[in-house]
Amino acid sequence: MRFEVFILGNSSATPIYERHPTSQVVNYNEQLFLIDCGEGTQMQLSRYGIKSNRIGHVFISHLHGDHYLGLIGLLSSMHLVGRKSDLHLYGPAPLEEILELHFKHSETQIRYKIIFHPTNALQEEVIYESRMLQVTSFPLVHRIPCTGFRFQEGKRNATLIPERLEALNIPKPYFSAIKRGIDYVDAEGNLIPAAELTYPAPASRAYAYCSDTVRSPIYLKAIEGVDLLYHESTFLHEMLDRAKETFHTTCLEAAEIAREVQAKKLLLGHYSARYKILSPLLEEAQAIFPDTALSVEGKWFLV
Repeated sequence: MRFEVFILGNSSATPIYERHPTSQVVNYNEQLFLIDCGEGTQMQLSRYGIKSNRIGHVFISHLHGDHYLGLIGLLSSMHLVGRKSDLHLYGPAPLEEILELHFKHSETQIRYKIIFHPTNALQEEVIYESRMLQVTSFPLVHRIPCTGFRFQEGKRNATLIPERLEALNIPKPYFSAIKRGIDYVDAEGNLIPAAELTYPAPASRAYAYCSDTVRSPIYLKAIEGVDLLYHESTFLHEMLDRAKETFHTTCLEAAEIAREVQAKKLLLGHYSARYKILSPLLEEAQAIFPDTALSVEGKWFLV
C-alpha cells in the first residue's frame, strides 16, 4: 500500500527564497490528507498536479497564519470548481468561527458540506479512524494551542506464497481471506493454516508530524517508533535562545528527539527566513541523527 508524504511548503512565517509556508499532503493508498494550509497552498497543489477535490480530510495544527491562511482560498476554490463530496476539517475550535465569519461577510454559500472536528491541545486523541489508518492528535508546546498528528497504519495483510497455493490447488476466491490470516479448509475438511500459505505480514508504518513547538518531553510518547518523523527545525542550535523565546526547535534538538524516540528517519522543515542556504541545518542534524533529510518542496518522502 502506498504511504508517502508530499511537501507543498516548508518555510516558517515568511514566504522567501521560493519557499512557501507549511503544508503537506499525505497519500495513504490513494486517499489524500492535507496537513496545514499556509498561504499559497492551493497554488502549490495546482503547480504539482494534485487535485484538491481528491482531498477528503484537512488537519490544521494551530492558528498562526503560516499554517492556515491558505485554507479559506482553498475551500472557496473547491466550491467554485463544483465540489460535492463532504470535507472533514480538524483544527482548533476557533477555526470554525473564523471560517463562518468569512463566509458570512463574503456572502458565500459553500455547496459542499464541511464537517468540523475540533482538536484538543491538552491531551492525545484519536480523531480519524478507518480499517487501515488511524490519525491521532497530540499536544505540542507553542505560544498558542498547537497539536501534532500521528498517522498510524493498521495491521497489514500477509503476502501469499504463489507456488504453495498452486500446489494445493486453492481457488482464488480464498486468497483474500488467507492474506488476512484466516486458515483454509479444503473440500475434505482438511485445515491448512494461513501461516503455511503466506510470508509474514510487513510491519505497520507510522508518520508523525510535529508542527511548531519548543522541545518538550510531553509529546515524545506520541511519536515513539515512527518510520518517518517530520519535526519543525526553525533554527540552527546557535539560535537556541531565540528558539526558546519563540517556542520553536533547533535542528540539533530535532535530531536528538528523533534519536530518543527511535524514529527511523527524520524530516526537517519550517525553516527560518534567515537561512537562504539549508545545508548547514541538515549537517547539524545529521551529526546527531544520520538518517535526516531536508523537506524539499515538490518531493515525495516514503513512510
